[in-house]
Amino acid sequence: MTARQLWLRIGQALLVLLATYTLAFILLSALPSDAIMARYASPDLGLSSDEINTIRAEYGADKPLIVQYFTSLFGFLTGNFGYSVQTGASIASMVAEALPGTLALAISAFVLACIWALLIAVAASFSRGLRGFVLGLPSLMVSLPSFWIGIILIQLVSFKLGWVPVIGASPVQSLILPALTLSIPIAAPLAQVLVRSIEDVERQPFISVVKARGASRSRIFFGNVLRNALLPALTIAGVLFGELVGGAVVTEAVFGRAGIGQMTVNAVANRDTPVLMAVVVIAATLYVLINLLVDLLHPVLDPRVRRKERA
Repeated sequence: MTARQLWLRIGQALLVLLATYTLAFILLSALPSDAIMARYASPDLGLSSDEINTIRAEYGADKPLIVQYFTSLFGFLTGNFGYSVQTGASIASMVAEALPGTLALAISAFVLACIWALLIAVAASFSRGLRGFVLGLPSLMVSLPSFWIGIILIQLVSFKLGWVPVIGASPVQSLILPALTLSIPIAAPLAQVLVRSIEDVERQPFISVVKARGASRSRIFFGNVLRNALLPALTIAGVLFGELVGGAVVTEAVFGRAGIGQMTVNAVANRDTPVLMAVVVIAATLYVLINLLVDLLHPVLDPRVRRKERA
């Protein structure tokens, strides 16, 4: 990849982030509710109109939208996400506290999803008698709602079998059930892409050459087929991992985990638009960075892409 292509893709990623920020700002600004009025205009607080206007001025909500847009954008570029309307805490500190838990959950679920997808692909290739059943698993997995999977796992694994405690669990134990819950629907599209990729590679002429040399089926599969089939699955894997950060909202709510998902639920319930804005931008940033990394790694891992770019 040339330096021009590298900077072009980085520029495209920055444009996507800017478009995401702009769209999120417009949509949140268009909401009929006012976060400050919803929080401070309650008669129970007994605040006067002047006091509420002072609070609005402190948050910059009294300025024109275009001024709020560029002020907020400059704050995000400098790492200043503002303050929560509900709690008054720094959003940057809230994110710093919540993000590690969500990333740990996303990484654990992603690793499990890769394992499920690999097992399904290997079983579909070697178990010809069960091929139809194995190929039907991804469709079943993707159709299962995450909250339903989480509730079933809690009832079965925790309450019935007692293998993983729900209350008083260690940090590792508290990751097991949420990661399982999140990995099942994510593994489905990854498995489908991997199975199709394996079928395409098996029809390539070089596989016939390797077979003619007398190599065993397992050696051909793991040494030639699977290695080449993993490359197309790399792109969808990057997309799925980017979705995991945002997709952890329901799972964290079901299991009561402290993370970006739980912070999002609280922000929606309390109409805390500055927090929602920060969550949207952070999730989009992680998504874009991961996909940019995959895009940059693809030519490194696949010589065919390098040859096309040179041509």
